[in-house]
Amino acid sequence: MHGGPLLYSRLDEKGVPRMLRGMSTFHYLGVDLGAESGRVMLGTLSEGRLSLEEIHRFPNLGRKVNEKLTWNLPELETQIFAGLEKAAQRGLAISGLSADSWGVDYVLLDEQGNALAPAVCYRDPRTEESPARLFKKLPFAEIYAETGIQLMAINTLFQFEAEQRDPASLLPKAHHFLPIADYFNARFSGVAAVEQSLASTTQIYNPETQDWSPKLIAALGLAPSIFPRIVPSGTVLGPVTGELQRHATLSGTQVIATCSHDTGDAVAAVPAGAGDDWAYLSSGTWSLLGAEIPKPVMTEVAREAGFTNEVGVGGTIRFLKNIAGLWVLQECRRAWEAAGKTLTYEELTQLAIAHGPAAAHLSLADPRFLSTGKMPEKIAAFCVETGQPVPASEGAFVRTILESLALTYAQTLAGLEKLTGRSFKTLHIVGGGSRSGLLNQLAADATGLTVRSGPVEATAIGNILIQALALGHLGSLGELRRVVEASFPTQTFVPGPAFSNEVRAKFKQLTA
Repeated sequence: MHGGPLLYSRLDEKGVPRMLRGMSTFHYLGVDLGAESGRVMLGTLSEGRLSLEEIHRFPNLGRKVNEKLTWNLPELETQIFAGLEKAAQRGLAISGLSADSWGVDYVLLDEQGNALAPAVCYRDPRTEESPARLFKKLPFAEIYAETGIQLMAINTLFQFEAEQRDPASLLPKAHHFLPIADYFNARFSGVAAVEQSLASTTQIYNPETQDWSPKLIAALGLAPSIFPRIVPSGTVLGPVTGELQRHATLSGTQVIATCSHDTGDAVAAVPAGAGDDWAYLSSGTWSLLGAEIPKPVMTEVAREAGFTNEVGVGGTIRFLKNIAGLWVLQECRRAWEAAGKTLTYEELTQLAIAHGPAAAHLSLADPRFLSTGKMPEKIAAFCVETGQPVPASEGAFVRTILESLALTYAQTLAGLEKLTGRSFKTLHIVGGGSRSGLLNQLAADATGLTVRSGPVEATAIGNILIQALALGHLGSLGELRRVVEASFPTQTFVPGPAFSNEVRAKFKQLTA
């Protein structure tokens, strides 16, 4: 799939690939788009180690267009190309370029590849009734058997259902659609294709046939022609085109569909060994907790437990569960800031530590916690409805959120062990949330597993090293992970007795 030679086969005493010593230095650019911000990252692979540099960072803020919450694609493109301009001015020969993004959202395009309409954000409420309507045509059990994807109203499947019902929609005029990262890779290369990991988040992809699902396309009433070809993770799309070619340092750069889904990149960058006794948690706006397995698990038990089968690098399956994540804390912080109280995440963590154990916990699967706005009030309302004390300070709110996340991780891991038949010893936490020492310790306490946190920049690392894999500068996923291990520090958290059996029992009842 990657088409490159095996550059090394043995490691030195520090875990550094021997045969890369003295070889060429390679440079790559990763465009990493998140739901709050985006970055252009420069990655340099030399002597078996990777270094990262943030070239350009910019906000990614939704905006209302025609009463819908949308992404500002023109501004994103302006900022991305500004970052690429800055990178080009470094005078480095750039081997590869790739974009990654969150899943489920998409862009409708005309025949020339231009956006027909703003890309609607998954947090827009247009899909709230879509599952119930679609289930009248096709029961969810059949949808899960076809896709292996957990029920979430934000999925592309339901966004298309809502789009079909909108009389102002330009869907009938669309030549094709592309998910967000694949849209930008097409802007770089002129090649329209959907990368496998991002396709798998749509709930219109069948992981067994590794193609779009004709059954679901028919249920939506869509023309199959609008669904682009699907390519494996690590596909070289071709050289940069258009204005990027005018830069000497970019004129020979190859555009690569790495894992266009950011979580796919993050999981690829987990510094784990070859065994199967580890689980991963990509911790950020969302918490995505799961295991890397060779084939999808699409059983009734997996469906009822809410697990999902997303594709990873090398055709692996990311068998995981989506959890609301630090979004709830982010929304609280925004609400407090709007009320005139600005606190950094570090300050909020210190307040939570000083507060001590929480007196209330949340069922993070409650739909109210997925939408924007008034998050402290939503938490207070949930506590009143469930007979729990309402948090009385910012520290109490933060502690309630973090403990609820940790206890949710423990429940999810128990289900994951049953469904995979594995017994986990280590939980690898990667992404921005791995910076939170308090959450990492609470996760260790709640799960009883040793937690290894880091690298923080797992998504960008995965993006860049899959480029190296695609171009033959690395030889396998195992070797990729050894480069991560050699390049970036991690921190270990040993489980302690923070949660009593009474707290665990109450939380189980709360989330039943």
